[in-house]
Amino acid sequence: MTARVQLPWSPELLTYNFGPGHPMAPVRTRLAFALLEHLGLLQSPQVHLIEATAADDAMLGTVHEPGYIQAVRRGGRGTPDEQRGLGTMDNPLFEAMHDSSALIAGASVAAARAVWTGQVPHAVNIAGGLHHAMAGRAGGFCIYNDVAIAIRWLLDHGAERVLYVDVDAHHGDGVEAAFWDEPRVVTVSVHQNGETIFPGTGFAQDIGGPNAQGHAVNVALPPGVDDKPWLRAVEAVLVPVAKEFGPQVIVSQHGADAHRHDPLTQMDVSVDAQVAAAQMIAQVAAEHAQDRWVATGGGGYDVAATVPRVWARLVAAAAGVDIRADTPTPQAWRDLVAELGLGPAPETMGEGMDTGIRSWVDGYDPADSVDRAIMATRRSAFPALGLDPLTAW
Repeated sequence: MTARVQLPWSPELLTYNFGPGHPMAPVRTRLAFALLEHLGLLQSPQVHLIEATAADDAMLGTVHEPGYIQAVRRGGRGTPDEQRGLGTMDNPLFEAMHDSSALIAGASVAAARAVWTGQVPHAVNIAGGLHHAMAGRAGGFCIYNDVAIAIRWLLDHGAERVLYVDVDAHHGDGVEAAFWDEPRVVTVSVHQNGETIFPGTGFAQDIGGPNAQGHAVNVALPPGVDDKPWLRAVEAVLVPVAKEFGPQVIVSQHGADAHRHDPLTQMDVSVDAQVAAAQMIAQVAAEHAQDRWVATGGGGYDVAATVPRVWARLVAAAAGVDIRADTPTPQAWRDLVAELGLGPAPETMGEGMDTGIRSWVDGYDPADSVDRAIMATRRSAFPALGLDPLTAW
């Protein structure tokens, strides 16, 4: 059987490590990869594993300023630059700062290249999704913006319509900023309201630059939102935007930090709902983007119970493999979680939640705070895209 998903990987991706006690712990990625291995997904004919290679300075420079790249190199040698966000509490210095960040960027570009050149329809970089990094500044645990670099690679190699979808609990500000005035890119971010969480941006009225009005689509949700309203919000903007924009490829970021057990956010979105969002994006790619889909990881700080299950099932969704919520987690993986002092590990791959939703076409409820957030986004962004905010579907 021909592979459906390419997975760039290298153990060196785990050297992206801000040190003990930092939320962005590399054990998240280690446990996700181990779960893929113990589930047998890495041995599946639908999955093609390739060696990740680093982006060079020229590739990094398609998004980042040369002075910033040099500052990152100096940061790896112990020289802070707090004006550029390097050596701060969020982004402490570490020796492999440049090399590991460039490797993550290279892995996301490899994923984009594999999909755009037709090697596979889908590709996933679970170590990627560093969506807060700006052209000249680190932010929110993100040094190089691998997602923006991958999208820039697609644009530089002939893509004319790229749809970016971000379901991290935090606004995808760095990717949005990189393409704020770029009409070939639409960015969709569904996140906790920036009035209550980092980075404090991503409001409904933020719809793009003068040459790309409507091409930034932001749904700012109230804290505490749970599965069905969250999925309703994703669907209510993603589906009509994809239908109208007609992307040639979808790039998505799957930060797993919308979960109720995440220590840095205040949302209540289960593993099952996050997987349902990935499956929704896969379906939209199949119907509206010639089945071209590039996915990344992202945030997520419930490192053992949530992140590995979300990302393993993300890869499964990209591979077309059905892993049910009641599938037992492999004993060898549970043993690893316990060995690392992170147990007890979850016993199943999901939480058994009902993710069936009331579609937007079934009506708008002005008394519902999530529906009001969705409608605010549709009223702000949809007219510039040629969509009716009330009826577009």
